[in-house]
Amino acid sequence: MKILFYSPLKSPNHPVPSGDRLMARLIIRALGLLGHDVAVASEMRSFMRSPDMPDALDENKAQAAREIERIMTVFSGQKAPDLWFTYHPYYKAPDLLGPAVSGRLGIPLINAEASYSTRRNLGVWKQSQDMLLESLDAATVNLCFTRRDMDGLQAAAPGARLELIPPFIDSTPYGALTPSPEPMRLVIVAMMRPGDKLSSYRALAESLSRIADLPWTLSIAGDGECRQEVEAAFALFGPDRIEWLGALSEDAVGALLARGSVFVWPGHGEAYGLAYLEAQAMGLPVVAEAIAGVPEVVKHDRTGLLTPPGDPEALAAAMARLLTDDALRSRLGQQARRFATEERSIAGAAEALRRILDRYVR
Repeated sequence: MKILFYSPLKSPNHPVPSGDRLMARLIIRALGLLGHDVAVASEMRSFMRSPDMPDALDENKAQAAREIERIMTVFSGQKAPDLWFTYHPYYKAPDLLGPAVSGRLGIPLINAEASYSTRRNLGVWKQSQDMLLESLDAATVNLCFTRRDMDGLQAAAPGARLELIPPFIDSTPYGALTPSPEPMRLVIVAMMRPGDKLSSYRALAESLSRIADLPWTLSIAGDGECRQEVEAAFALFGPDRIEWLGALSEDAVGALLARGSVFVWPGHGEAYGLAYLEAQAMGLPVVAEAIAGVPEVVKHDRTGLLTPPGDPEALAAAMARLLTDDALRSRLGQQARRFATEERSIAGAAEALRRILDRYVR
């Protein structure tokens, strides 16, 4: 099939790395494994950081009208594509293209990783969510990556057609590497942004202060606008404790994970977190909070240790336990690698997509 792919929050071609961009690329690759021809329909971004931005929505709608006409012109006089696929429409980034284009071309619409929250029915965000509900009902099928999101959509749009595909990665680059964990080496891979990311960094620093008696070191791969705030949170530790690596390439991230012993990241507000799967594919057990979508990708006492949200003492104890119990760390690490490479593989996701497309589209 010829598939038009669109991500209103961040295009798969966006220059700034993120989990959102990575998952968009993974979906395109999974569809490609099935033999489909996938093209990015538009680079338009409809992001609205605040609910108090009515002008932003009006501007986005005006831009969308122009994009819709551009796309229709491209396919004027030729065979229409077979499918429109929208990835991650939500209150901050509504899909202003997919419903209109798919309707005018007479082709199916699929949404993936849509999310709805009644708490976000504020200002312009409420208009985004109203449009989302219409799109959910109109879509041929809506793909959910977490049970949490699926339950939310089912409650908000009980008539919508929903299917679950667990988060996945391409573990090939990690399978080619041999783990060589350094004792007491903790690892983080996370951007330094306001909100949940900064909150997670601060929570981790607080927990680490409670196990300062252990000779751990922490390698941090990540950068962003909150770099100074993150550095301030870890200022109580000596320079020999923290390794600041900045933003790394994919190959460099793999090399870093290969020498880590434990991957730590509280995970505040994480939809699920592909970084957890990447770490597990490299054989690292994870320590995180049992919050948001984290339990979808980290299995407690199987691939890592999950602690109650907002409990720095419990997070510290979990890190200490894995750092000092070689047998437990080895067991969880081995199971983590099997989980990420076998149960959450891109090949498995492609097969799940094939079954869903066969059921709903063909």
